[in-house]
Amino acid sequence: MGDPTTTLSELSVRELTARLASSEPIPGGGSAAALAGAMGAALVSMVVQLTVGRPDAADHRDTLRDLGDAATQRMSALLDLAEEDAVAYAAVVRARHLPKESEADREARARALRTAMVEAARVPLRTAEVAAEVLGLAHAIAPIGNRNAASDAGVAAQLAASSVRGALLNVRINLPYLAADEPLRTSAPIDAARLERLASEQERETLEVVGARIEPS
Repeated sequence: MGDPTTTLSELSVRELTARLASSEPIPGGGSAAALAGAMGAALVSMVVQLTVGRPDAADHRDTLRDLGDAATQRMSALLDLAEEDAVAYAAVVRARHLPKESEADREARARALRTAMVEAARVPLRTAEVAAEVLGLAHAIAPIGNRNAASDAGVAAQLAASSVRGALLNVRINLPYLAADEPLRTSAPIDAARLERLASEQERETLEVVGARIEPS
């Protein structure tokens, strides 16, 4: 499977997809969701770059600058979260393989697993939050961006929305393993419902704008 110390962002697309396609559990869906969001942010940045300097975008110069900066920041954050997700689940795998022969072993294993599972739920929740911000950026660029790149804004929105939903699946699958008194077990479902509603609304609205802009005049 190659050098395990190589970060996901250093892999070629072929190498990355080969890792995802393998029987190894890491990287998995959480990292893939974060990478989808990063690609969405990259497309927002591209649409900004294709719009800046155009005469019909002069009134949006400051907005475009802010959108471009925000997209770059979110892209970097999501690339980091793809790595963090892989690290978090690797910790879960290690904890599950700890010895459990003695009572002390079992207690140590349980503690390690509790800690690892919290992180395994926290990271994808953060991914969903950042991906929702990317979707907001796609929503903002869609009506003012270069009309010739309207479809790219639409793809950005779809990737970001998929990132939100995919990350939240990873949150939900890990929540049952959290301790009953872990605050995240109570707060995460509320946050997840809010993010899913937001993703659905903004994806729909953005695609409506994109559809109107790519229709022949």
